[in-house]
Amino acid sequence: MDEKTLNKLIDNENTLNKKITFFLSKNLLVFQKPDKFEIKGHLEKARHNLEFVTDISKKKYSDWIITGCYYVIYHAVLSLILNKGYNSKNHDATLCVLIKEYFNEKINLEEIKLINKLFIDYNDLIFYVHSKNKRQEATYSTKYNFSVSLMENLIQKARFFVSKVEAILFN
Repeated sequence: MDEKTLNKLIDNENTLNKKITFFLSKNLLVFQKPDKFEIKGHLEKARHNLEFVTDISKKKYSDWIITGCYYVIYHAVLSLILNKGYNSKNHDATLCVLIKEYFNEKINLEEIKLINKLFIDYNDLIFYVHSKNKRQEATYSTKYNFSVSLMENLIQKARFFVSKVEAILFN
């Protein structure tokens, strides 16, 4: 999803809800009772992938670092949306639920509690979209060498994001 579409979904709740309804109608997004074991499993997979990208960063497989960081974030986000009663098989559907359930400027008591624990902010959403786009470039293009600073930055942000998700879900 590009940033323009992302901003439109963030700014317009009606557009966001229509998009979610579309994903539900196509069974790309389904309601699912939150399952603590599955939530924990997604977080364990995120941590496992994070360990993998950390290990391969020493060997400079930058295309796989980007792909791995994307899946670190994706599994962490899947744990968040499952915690809210959704399961997704589509990256854009997942992002829509993340925006709907965790990014909300209309603050109420539930959100204040969430903010108190740590909440998903705009920069985290932009990072999620950016890493998805970089993952596609790394996976499907013939380019395989990306800058070391980009790799280090992605790993650091992925590590921070997983810690943030754990704080949201378990604190």
